Amino acid sequence: MARKKYEAEHENHERWLISYADFITLLFAFFVVMYAISVVNEGKYKVFSVSLGDAFGGKDQKTASVASSDVPQLIVLPDPLIKRRAEAMRREKERLTNLAQKLTSTLAPLVREGKVRVTQNSRGVSVEINASVLFDPGDATLTPESDQALRALAVLLKDDPHAVQVEGHTDPTPIRNALFPSNWELSAVRASSVVRLFIDSGVAPERLTAVGHGANIPVASNATAEGKARNRRVAVTILSALPDTTTEIPTR
Repeated sequence: MARKKYEAEHENHERWLISYADFITLLFAFFVVMYAISVVNEGKYKVFSVSLGDAFGGKDQKTASVASSDVPQLIVLPDPLIKRRAEAMRREKERLTNLAQKLTSTLAPLVREGKVRVTQNSRGVSVEINASVLFDPGDATLTPESDQALRALAVLLKDDPHAVQVEGHTDPTPIRNALFPSNWELSAVRASSVVRLFIDSGVAPERLTAVGHGANIPVASNATAEGKARNRRVAVTILSALPDTTTEIPTR
């Protein structure tokens, strides 16, 4: 019987090429993904940049494209409109601060008695007058004692260019009579009475607004008599002349 001869199998020394090719493919895919997520979407960035500029009062912010490590980026350049707006805000705040100081000085006796408070915030300057200084309980007719304080206030407002909003406030105690079915009407008519006196004192009518809030915006607790007395008030707000900025929200 003939003997079969088996040739020894030769080992394949090139099998590492398969693993190497797989590794190179995965590495290439990895860098493609990394590059894709690192590239700035220029269109969306411009929309964001314009919206941000509008929010600060500018509508023509300039953008420039620069290359850094071969990745496109956008840099927002300083806009002169932002600087001008900041300067306008500074001047307006200074004017309102000076006005607040004059109001405090003019109404000093009532301020010391705690019947008038003068405050300032981003909305403007507010003069909060206790209702007991201006009206009899449940009434919207100005008392003779209120005339001097309100006319002194009107003298300062007469030549001032700012818009003025007069707001009437009450406590939550229900009122129901032939003149005022609710606190809404009482607060609104009280605000209108102050506006009418300002107009009679020479303040331009187009600058004035009367608003009635009823008992909806308390500044103290209504659980005590003192708190209720504090909430019965008229607030005269000299509004800041800086316009509100409006930004339209784009649809997705």
